[in-house]
Amino acid sequence: MGQVGEKDFWDKLQSAGGVLTAFAVALIGFVSSSFLERQQASETNARLYTELMSRREEAESTLRKDMLMSIVSSFLQPQSESLDTMLLKLELLAYNFHESLNFQPLFLHLQRQIPPDSREYARRLNRVASDIARKQLLVLEGVGKQHPYSVSFKALDASPSGALDFPRASLELAGKTRMFALSVLDVRPKTQEIKVRLSIETPGQPTHEVSEFSVGFFDFPMIDNVRLSEDQRYAIVLNDFGEESAGLTLLYFPGEYASLKERPYLDDVLKKLQESTIQRGS
Repeated sequence: MGQVGEKDFWDKLQSAGGVLTAFAVALIGFVSSSFLERQQASETNARLYTELMSRREEAESTLRKDMLMSIVSSFLQPQSESLDTMLLKLELLAYNFHESLNFQPLFLHLQRQIPPDSREYARRLNRVASDIARKQLLVLEGVGKQHPYSVSFKALDASPSGALDFPRASLELAGKTRMFALSVLDVRPKTQEIKVRLSIETPGQPTHEVSEFSVGFFDFPMIDNVRLSEDQRYAIVLNDFGEESAGLTLLYFPGEYASLKERPYLDDVLKKLQESTIQRGS
């Protein structure tokens, strides 16, 4: 009897084990099927979202292209238009394409068209330029470094050397420290421009980079900038121009945040690829 009872027990245990095994297999199959269904649904949603975004961007790009071609072609036509209409078209272009196109020639062209007694048009033109420069300034400040300068016209006139020299500014970006020495050489109230000289000292480089150029309200940092080594850039922005002083901002930022029309130099691209390969290998 004892053997029969034990056999019945083991038979029941094996039967229960078979049931549990079947249940476990069914559970695993259900969980796997549910996971695959959720994954497929997620991939389908992601694909649909990507397609919708691509179509939206394509439609927006087409609209922007058509608007750009229409407005630019009107500037090139010989027919005369009112100054107010030309300013409106410049505003549409500048606010929509300021990151990719250089509108300085158009700003200068319209500035020459404004009569000396039309202060409202001049203020309107300068306001558009200031808005664009401010937008670009905020973007570049977020990814780079900046240093402000306050230029006193009286201090410049009283300078024995004829230049207003500022203390060197040390700015560090992506592990690269550079020393920037700014000097103001001349102030042009009529065109609201400031001529500057900028000397840049980079540790490890035997020579200094020295540049002289003029800065006005129509110089936009994403467009009007100077290339440095290791795909870095700098630009100077004219923030304000008063009767006795002006405000400047030095920007030091990565090259990939220059305008869309800019392309990385081949040596910079190769250097980044080599550094990336070395990092992966280590």
